[in-house]
Amino acid sequence: MPTTLPPTLAHRLVAHRGYSQNYPENTLSALRAALSAGARYVEFDIQFTADEVPVVLHDDNLQRTAGVNVSIHQLTAAELAPLHASETQRFGEQFTDEPIPTLDDVLQLLVQWPEVTAFVEIKQETVVNFGTETVAQRMVSALTAHQHNCILISFDAEVLQAARNAGMQRIGWVLGKWDDAEHQQAGQLAPDVLFCNYEKIPENDVLWPGVWSWALYDIVDPAIALHWFSRGVHLVETWDIGAMVCDPRLQARDVSAQKPAENNGQ
Repeated sequence: MPTTLPPTLAHRLVAHRGYSQNYPENTLSALRAALSAGARYVEFDIQFTADEVPVVLHDDNLQRTAGVNVSIHQLTAAELAPLHASETQRFGEQFTDEPIPTLDDVLQLLVQWPEVTAFVEIKQETVVNFGTETVAQRMVSALTAHQHNCILISFDAEVLQAARNAGMQRIGWVLGKWDDAEHQQAGQLAPDVLFCNYEKIPENDVLWPGVWSWALYDIVDPAIALHWFSRGVHLVETWDIGAMVCDPRLQARDVSAQKPAENNGQ
């Protein structure tokens, strides 16, 4: 029988927009590379097209990603299909044929990786353009069959609450600030996961206790990841998943009794 290796700290890394250090962010290539590197968690962003199709894209304007100065909200899914997520400013002509994936495209990819948990971030521009209830209902509908391994996240607490009311089982709130007002809002929302840029947290502050797990992002230094793991952070989100998962310091056995946001097949 195959031997199951014990979990390591590297298993608590989240691939931020896939393996976005080496591939165009939020693309199938970036996500496949992250999964192949051993990521157990991935994060990607969602914007809506004009006909309310969720696509995997960070910016509402396509200039940086596809070299076209137009809003994603002005194009239908059919009009978007010929464009490519090549990020030519970073990668030149290396990824000229990389498509902009739909959410359905990515969910089909994740079916091949049933042990992986995905954080699906709905971007604020889409909430503003289409409305809280419309976005919440559309996202819950899209993720209904994938609730066992998808967690909806956002900076917008209202859209998360609306999604929870519509049947979303797990949510994650991304903090905009580290202050008393956000702390109080976190207590009211009671998300499954709280995300924060690690640089926003004062070094001497204690992580807010609550029902949530903590996830900190934009960490590419294994030493910084280890520091925050030692302070009680459950997940570390990184652009450079390939290098981070291989670092020997993060190959230490994870002795935590409980894993955060675990994909338990429910």
